[in-house]
Amino acid sequence: MVTGMPIAALKKDLARCDICKDRFKATHSNHAPRPVVWFEKSARLLVAGQAPGARVHESGKPFTDPSGDRLRDWMGVTESEFYDVTRIAILPMAFCFPGYNDKGSDLPPPPQCAKTWRAPILAQLPNIRLTLLIGSYAQKYHLGKTATTVTNTVANWRDHGPDIIPLPHPSWRNTAWIKRNPWFEADLLPALKSRVKEALAL
Repeated sequence: MVTGMPIAALKKDLARCDICKDRFKATHSNHAPRPVVWFEKSARLLVAGQAPGARVHESGKPFTDPSGDRLRDWMGVTESEFYDVTRIAILPMAFCFPGYNDKGSDLPPPPQCAKTWRAPILAQLPNIRLTLLIGSYAQKYHLGKTATTVTNTVANWRDHGPDIIPLPHPSWRNTAWIKRNPWFEADLLPALKSRVKEALAL
């Protein structure tokens, strides 16, 4: 594990990380590592996601896909606000696209990535006021045994506030989940927007 490293050096080392190159080469997508690095020491809000998708792998910029559009809408921020790296840090559980399996589905984030990089980076982000935990991998890492299913964890979002808010993944695949759980849009999203505004305020 990398520890005690200045943030500039940490970002530089992360950007050239290739510890998963053999793992990625063995996937159906047979791709090379491309870590997406998006954080600064001054950040006040942390978006803890899952892993970049194929579009983000190509763009090199987090959430440049429909999931990003939905997440920004949930948060109540503009695209320019979302990509202000001095205010919002985006740390997925794996910094590279994990690849596809033989059925064309995204593979889970490799555990080695979080084991290597997550703690050292979080130690360099002392100003975080709000953390958004997107999906089961981030929730289990940050909440431990209190994170069960995504539905239960998100439904009990008040138990983790005010500095942590768990969310489902903003993928289109979760549209049916949102419809089955009307409390998400009625109760959680207004609170989320309010907390995001507070966290980003000067």
